[in-house]
Amino acid sequence: MTKKRKKWSLLFLVIAFIIVWLIWGNKTIATTEYTIESDYLPKAFDGYRITQISDFHNANFGKENEKLLDKIQKANPDIIVLTGDLIDSNHTDKAVALELIKNAVQIAPCYFVTGNHEAWVGITYTAFEKELQLLDVKVLRNEAEDIAINGETIQIIGLDDPAFAGEAGEYLSSSEIIADELSRIRHDAFTILLSHRPEAFSTYVQAGADLVFSGHAHGGQFRIPFVGGIVAPDQGFFPTYDAGIFEKGKTSMIVSRGIGNSIIPLRINNRPEIVTVVLERK
Repeated sequence: MTKKRKKWSLLFLVIAFIIVWLIWGNKTIATTEYTIESDYLPKAFDGYRITQISDFHNANFGKENEKLLDKIQKANPDIIVLTGDLIDSNHTDKAVALELIKNAVQIAPCYFVTGNHEAWVGITYTAFEKELQLLDVKVLRNEAEDIAINGETIQIIGLDDPAFAGEAGEYLSSSEIIADELSRIRHDAFTILLSHRPEAFSTYVQAGADLVFSGHAHGGQFRIPFVGGIVAPDQGFFPTYDAGIFEKGKTSMIVSRGIGNSIIPLRINNRPEIVTVVLERK
């Protein structure tokens, strides 16, 4: 084989590897598990499992999302939390999202909070929310509910995305809007907070949340090994809260890389992800 042919063969192999790597990294779902310990957690919730789905954006993983549902089933959750952007404002397809949820509620109770894309679809979201409720999804819009086991309770709080503030929110930051929403919710138990926006972490810490589930950043879309994500909405380049777990004081925040894509249709070194958190009492 001539040197020229060797070079072309090597180039072909490199290109083929990159193509396979990109397909695998966009079409397969990673499962990430964290353990959160707290001496404030009621004994009845020791070992409690919470699976998070975020930024679905009408994605498809197999017929009727069977691959995604299989991952959720294997996570064996006690509840499923959906942290916004279940639909996408650029290519809204409620049917795909509702089909996923119809099957997910058969696995575990589902709790949903809005993302910016739910706000951006306008009146379409009103009908979508009603359809979620008909499927027995608990839609939390700046409200709290108790989850009870054997007479012991924890609290789950859900915040509306700041984009729902509309014109009233044009002169306020997301953190200011979220702080106002949180001020109206009680905090007298171990608290799980569902909020789409991770950039408001300091506000969640100040509010005293024990465990926060967030998304929105899409893992930084393109990830550089040992560096992190490149860009995220409302955080810009090299975002601080791109993916993973962040802790300060008693507050732990989980930021999911999400499932789907929106404006940028491709992920690099950034597989779609579901997250499961296991609660443990110290």
